[in-house]
Amino acid sequence: MKAVYFEEFGVLPVLREVPEPLLSAAGVIVRVEATGLCRSDWHGWLGHELVGVIDAVGPLVRRFRIGQRVTVPFVCACGECPECDAGNGQVCRNQTQPGFTHWGSYAERVALHNADVNLIAIPDALDAGAAALLGCRFATYLIPRTCAPGGAAGG
Repeated sequence: MKAVYFEEFGVLPVLREVPEPLLSAAGVIVRVEATGLCRSDWHGWLGHELVGVIDAVGPLVRRFRIGQRVTVPFVCACGECPECDAGNGQVCRNQTQPGFTHWGSYAERVALHNADVNLIAIPDALDAGAAALLGCRFATYLIPRTCAPGGAAGG
């Protein structure tokens, strides 16, 4: 797969062949349609704003399917820590960020982890360039939780 690659700050990145991203059990592989470029990319967070179509789905993913268009917030939550359990995934202690903690979206495909917690469906009618710029704006997006017996919904 082709991806933009850089080895150190101050050196121009190059387009080169890299290994395909690895699918995690609770993650997806997204074929990138468009990726944003913002100030964070200048500092090394390469490719954290994206929109694409799901090419592969891990066996633990329940909310998303192959062929669905998605984006992801800048901060990807684990969905299991105390912060996530309290509905504060934007400050998850186990957070990941595409382009910082793992390969970003300056590539043909990207792995996104904990898909059910992090992915946001994007309508087919929304322009890919506009949709790619939404990722940083979903940092406080909350997944609604179901009501527990005798209790109120959290999230």
